[in-house]
Amino acid sequence: MATPDTADDARGESDEIAARLSSGDRLHVHVVGIGGAGMSAIASVLSAMGHVVSGSDLKDSSNASRLIKAGVTVHRGHDASNVVGADLVTYSPAVPEGNVELREARSLGLALWPRSKVLAALSKIRKTVAVAGTHGKTTTASMLSLILVEAGLKPSFLIGAEVNEIGSNGVWDEGEWLVMEADESYGTFRSLRPEIVVLTNVEPDHLDYYESFENLIEAFEGLLGSSVRTPLVCGDDRYARTLGARSGAIAVGGDGNDAYRMKDVVLGRSSAEFDIVGSEVPRGSDGPSGRDVTYGRVTLPVPGMHNALNAAMAAAAALELGVSFGDVGRALARFAGVPRRFEFRGVANGVTFVDDYAHLPSEVRATLATARSGGWERVVAVFQPHRFTRTASLSESFADAFDDADVVVVTDVFSAGEPPIPGVSGNLVAEAISRSRTSRNVRFAGSRSELKAFLEQTLRPGDLCCTMGAGDLTTLPDEFLGAVRR
Repeated sequence: MATPDTADDARGESDEIAARLSSGDRLHVHVVGIGGAGMSAIASVLSAMGHVVSGSDLKDSSNASRLIKAGVTVHRGHDASNVVGADLVTYSPAVPEGNVELREARSLGLALWPRSKVLAALSKIRKTVAVAGTHGKTTTASMLSLILVEAGLKPSFLIGAEVNEIGSNGVWDEGEWLVMEADESYGTFRSLRPEIVVLTNVEPDHLDYYESFENLIEAFEGLLGSSVRTPLVCGDDRYARTLGARSGAIAVGGDGNDAYRMKDVVLGRSSAEFDIVGSEVPRGSDGPSGRDVTYGRVTLPVPGMHNALNAAMAAAAALELGVSFGDVGRALARFAGVPRRFEFRGVANGVTFVDDYAHLPSEVRATLATARSGGWERVVAVFQPHRFTRTASLSESFADAFDDADVVVVTDVFSAGEPPIPGVSGNLVAEAISRSRTSRNVRFAGSRSELKAFLEQTLRPGDLCCTMGAGDLTTLPDEFLGAVRR
């Protein structure tokens, strides 16, 4: 495993970086790749700390637009002149080492910090809750941040998507706690030393970096290490539960032996409800001991068992921080969701359109289970595989992920900047699904025009059309809704 954002040296330099960022000096920080989810959050936080922030990215984005409104200078495209005048430069791990701005920063002798070093530094300035997991971390971190705001703790946070109720994915406030989405890609989270870790789940991903699932598991185990004051894991996830047992973590889920348990779960088309029950469970024990306590009932205005689990994880972390259940319940009752997480986009000709970021097998499975529970006449799943490397390694894993869909359409791969791999296309996923469900309607659409033509012929009133993927498929619902409006 080796890429520019590994954290082996970040730990040694994070004290120095933290001192510079918190010294009171007003620094000019240039952010390369500023439009990305992680880097835009860092830019927001650095700006809120009082530093002058500029940045660049290859294309416009909603994140860049929001930063511009906040007074950040954002350049479209990379150019050596963009870094002139900066005190230091930080960059996304997706930016290649040969980038013209990174080369210029080196030639000028500027401090050059990868994302991992900045995150490590910020986690030293504030007490940190690291929310980790292959998926669910954005939603869980957003829920937890909203709870801490409700409790008046004035938290800071760095999250991979905008918190709807707050209008930003990065906030620097006066409180002592920082909620941070701990990203496993490129080994970024390995530099962190949080006081609390929330681990939602562990699934094979980013194997182009980790080289094996075992290496990925080892990385998550390291994050749950002995220096963490309070580790919490989702007891409903096989690997998270195993790692939690090794580290003596607090388990949260639906199992009767979990320290925080969900009971009387009720799932609706646009909501989820459950009671949170807690008991005193010594770390590392096999079951509860002491008296059970029912904290109260959580009512979420977003659907799905996966969202209920995310809410339970966020609630447990907040309760461990001493937040009252009243604050937990009020915050979660007004949680409006996260963009691209079962996001209702509208209705056209009687067809409901929902868009979701799901791009891994278990994410697809959870999203379609939520769709199936909504009571639509048919669920039409449209899936865009993400990255050639991920499609090559995981295509067979999608075989049974679409069992809750009546119709499945798979598009070609969204490359995310990767070069094509011979023989790897979205058809690999479509074929894997077809082999597992021969009686179902599975279609591969190699072009956008073919996809739209098929959907125009297939969709009918009463259907739910669920677009899924981490690429540009997210614009498809708007294309259908716009056509109807016109």
